[in-house]
Amino acid sequence: MKNPTAAMLVIGDEILSGRTRDANMYYLAGEFTRIGVDLLEVRMVSDDAGAITSAVKALAAQYDTVVTSGGIGPTHDDITADCIAAAFGVKIGLRDDARDLLAAHYAAQGKEFNAARQRMARIPDGATLIDNPVSIAPGFTLENVHVMAGVPSVFKAMVASILPGLKGGAPLLSQNLRIHRGEGDIAGPLGALAEDFSDLSIGSYPFVQDGAYGANIVIRGQDGARVDAAMTRLAAEFAGDCA
Repeated sequence: MKNPTAAMLVIGDEILSGRTRDANMYYLAGEFTRIGVDLLEVRMVSDDAGAITSAVKALAAQYDTVVTSGGIGPTHDDITADCIAAAFGVKIGLRDDARDLLAAHYAAQGKEFNAARQRMARIPDGATLIDNPVSIAPGFTLENVHVMAGVPSVFKAMVASILPGLKGGAPLLSQNLRIHRGEGDIAGPLGALAEDFSDLSIGSYPFVQDGAYGANIVIRGQDGARVDAAMTRLAAEFAGDCA
């Protein structure tokens, strides 16, 4: 049986401009691998309503689960919630439970619960809230799309909130072999290995060390015995060049 599939949508001009380096995709991929959800696509889009809406529609139709990061804060360019509502054709407005959470949070801090902060309580109709123990402002889930903040600490907390409710599959097992030969030297045997173990994912990741070429070969699969067999054959093939 195949694992459930997933995609991620990373939203924000700051990512595409190079001003901010995204860390959330790396974290999500690791967590999904651990529970047996196959992350098959990651898209990045700017803070453009049309781009966000069309990407959400396309990904939600293609994958079992979609996770978004970014664009649910209090500023004018935080438009993700509105775009999710538009993608699913539902209304959006201030929601009492989200507003109460935020009002209590800012009251405890002695800060004004102003109009900008109230924007974070705008939730599309029919959505369920995603808990945010870090900064209180909730994410939300609408159908198969989980909408989360872009700040890494908050994103991680929100991922922890949704993982127990996701249906997983078989965790992806992985082994690595470092070969001190150039890819041109190993391509033939590696291709034959990939053909004989077509149920596995076999990747070659080249490096240069002290002027010499080499490659890290990563073998992934759900069947541990098959991964072991493929790695054993690869190690025997390049016994004198492995590390």
